[in-house]
Amino acid sequence: MNLDLINDVPDGLTRRARSFVSAHGIKVDGNQVGQHRRRWLDLEVPAAVIDRMTVFQERWGGLLLPPAPQYDGGPKYLDPDSPEGTTSEGWWFEAGMQRTAVPFSFMIGPAGEFGIHAGSWTPLHATVEGWVESLALSHHASMWARKTVKVTGDDVKRITLDAYEAVPEVAGLADNWWRGTDSLVAIYSGEAECLSFPSARVAMIYSGLDEWGLYG
Repeated sequence: MNLDLINDVPDGLTRRARSFVSAHGIKVDGNQVGQHRRRWLDLEVPAAVIDRMTVFQERWGGLLLPPAPQYDGGPKYLDPDSPEGTTSEGWWFEAGMQRTAVPFSFMIGPAGEFGIHAGSWTPLHATVEGWVESLALSHHASMWARKTVKVTGDDVKRITLDAYEAVPEVAGLADNWWRGTDSLVAIYSGEAECLSFPSARVAMIYSGLDEWGLYG
């Protein structure tokens, strides 16, 4: 496997995420969508879906980032493959192979969402950029917080977020980040929703943050 440093960080990311990808990401040899186009067309995958995969591969293909704090680390690296779906329901494709043995696949949804699929579809973020922003923010918050607390299961529902605002760049759906006056809260509900397993819900509370910790 060939490894290369990131010299062309995808645009559309915050300064924080661009710095994270540049400092901690590497590029590896990934799947070349064009090599499989004829086979997928023969399997009646719409050309528009293969075109979406090609765009994803050109923008994100081969990007290997540090492990995510949940989902057993997330995809090993971003790599489009295995389109599936129907005309009525829409089409998904694999976002990248799992790092470990988890009971779901990482997929890109019909509207470009990043999520997990295990018989049912649960979008975590509205965009791939949102997933990358969430990784960057978890790395940043863990470095600068004076205190970190993990909350699980039903106790997550008891966290009061009235004085918090959603962090827009993560484009949160099942997962989201919230910013307060001196703390950041990440709530991960994807596994709980996808697997109908409420105990899998997790929140991370990063407190004691200054202005740089909150926004840097």
